[in-house]
Amino acid sequence: MQHTTQVSRVTAPADLENVFAIRREVFVVEQNCPPELEWEFEDESTHFLATVDGEPAGACRWRKTDKGYKLERFAVLAKFRGKGVGQELVKAVLADLPTDAAYVYMHAQIQAVPLYEKFNFVKIGDEFEEAGIRHFKMIKNG
Repeated sequence: MQHTTQVSRVTAPADLENVFAIRREVFVVEQNCPPELEWEFEDESTHFLATVDGEPAGACRWRKTDKGYKLERFAVLAKFRGKGVGQELVKAVLADLPTDAAYVYMHAQIQAVPLYEKFNFVKIGDEFEEAGIRHFKMIKNG
């Protein structure tokens, strides 16, 4: 059965509540991230919500930092994983970045590295731990 995945840049309180609920489920409940590390920089971030057939399925955000543009908080609910939601989120975020976004980077969880590599991100430096989870810094190459 074909499903319709849609990703939207969101600002409405109801949409943001869906974004935060997805992140809470994935990061705080599933991955045991401390809640105080999960909720930061919300006001300066640009948030995205992915839906599958109208049902909230995934979320992410980008924000401008002193280094460039950081892609963050990619989260897909367990029942929607493996259905291309993550790819649609990455496409939407990259398409939304300002045209002068020369330096685009992220801290990618190890299991998500292959997804980001499909979009020309490359690992930089050694593996590190963030919120008790193994990550690599990745930068967009071209």
